[in-house]
Amino acid sequence: MKGGWNHFCLITLFIVSAFNLSTFAQKLSVNVNADLVSRYVWRGLNINDQPNIQPAITFKFSGLQFGFWGSYGLSHTNSTDELHSTSHEIDTWLSYSFLIDNSVNVAAVFTDYYYPDGGIRIGNFNNYNDKSGPGAHIIEAGVTIGGPESFPLTLSGYVNVYNDVGSNAYFQIDYTTKVDDFGLGFFIGGSTGSKDNMIYYGTEKFNLINIGMKVSKQIKITEGFSLPVYCSYILNPRAEISYLIFTVSI
Repeated sequence: MKGGWNHFCLITLFIVSAFNLSTFAQKLSVNVNADLVSRYVWRGLNINDQPNIQPAITFKFSGLQFGFWGSYGLSHTNSTDELHSTSHEIDTWLSYSFLIDNSVNVAAVFTDYYYPDGGIRIGNFNNYNDKSGPGAHIIEAGVTIGGPESFPLTLSGYVNVYNDVGSNAYFQIDYTTKVDDFGLGFFIGGSTGSKDNMIYYGTEKFNLINIGMKVSKQIKITEGFSLPVYCSYILNPRAEISYLIFTVSI
């Protein structure tokens, strides 16, 4: 009788677990995409001057999202500036978003930046306070606040909370609109900089480093498939340089 009861409990637990997993799977969404960019520029910084493929995997469950994002230069040659010479990057991120009054979207996000070709093993999490070295990861915390369709303005702020001795921060304002069949976005971003680690954003005090606009269009290929393309003009006033980037997304 005791053995039968144990079996009954195990079967019940299995059924309940299977039901919960099934319910979870029904609410879980998964997306895979990749961008091909003519050059990898991030927050006004020239990370890689070769064409890059940037794959991404995103999992979404209600307001919770988790994903991986990467960037890989199509050439092993990278003649970008010495401050930002990494060729490969893999980011892991986690975010949670919610609506305020059904119109304003607020999101908190944590991002782990990792560079496979940086010469540090992925399991090394030692920070600058450890004699063993800086570690392979930089962790950033951020908050974004997005307005409703009637006022499509987004405010965002990010700060390095792990493995950056300078605790560099970055802030950006985005505004999106539409002109005919084109999406049009304007942005302006700046960094507080840091005297302890000016290499990260290329500045030791507050400077605007990322000003520009992004134009997007959906190119219809078939009845059920359109190819998103983007063109971005980016100006970095601090570095006194500009970029024109073309992106194809699949």
